[in-house]
Amino acid sequence: MDKVDVKNALRKYFPVFDQGELIDELSSKGIYMYVPSNQYILEVGSFIKVIPLVIKGSVKVIREEGDGELLLYYIRPGESCAMTLSSCMRKEQSSIKAIVQEDTELIAMPADAVYYMFRKYPAWQDFVVNSYSNRFEEVMQVLDTIAFHKMDERLVKYLIQKGETLSTKELIVSHQEIADDLATSREVISRLLKQLERSGKVKLLRGKIDLFNL
Repeated sequence: MDKVDVKNALRKYFPVFDQGELIDELSSKGIYMYVPSNQYILEVGSFIKVIPLVIKGSVKVIREEGDGELLLYYIRPGESCAMTLSSCMRKEQSSIKAIVQEDTELIAMPADAVYYMFRKYPAWQDFVVNSYSNRFEEVMQVLDTIAFHKMDERLVKYLIQKGETLSTKELIVSHQEIADDLATSREVISRLLKQLERSGKVKLLRGKIDLFNL
């Protein structure tokens, strides 16, 4: 993808960047990247080198604590990672890890340009603030779900959200991955999925879950 294509992609997926000079700056400094599925683009403890602006696919953002993990949110086309932006602005090590769910295309903005653009361009300021706000709401929903919903309700919500993010009714996902995302055991997830199958809401296949009636 050349600079003209990068500029067109930014205009299409990030209409908030309505300043022509900002688009020029982003397309000049941004680097197009194709990232295959299941590849990590950020690890806990690493320093932020680039800020991802997703134009195709999706990225899963996970909080890791000890031996456990918890799914925080997804980054979709037209979005970036608020926690990455925060760590970059404060020059801190990352407290999260991010893994590509499906083949993804993104524009990688060098971290050293983020602070400069925040001071210069109001549209970039708006984008960063809105990213913080949107991700905060999603994290609050995660906390509400953990605090007030039973695991079977959390599982249904997880499957629906993942299916919508990937635009599919057939998820290629293991029971262990779901358990990791929901901070529970594989045995619990397998039992609940069996219950959903018996109730006619899903169909369990080898390495796949069909959400045909969820």
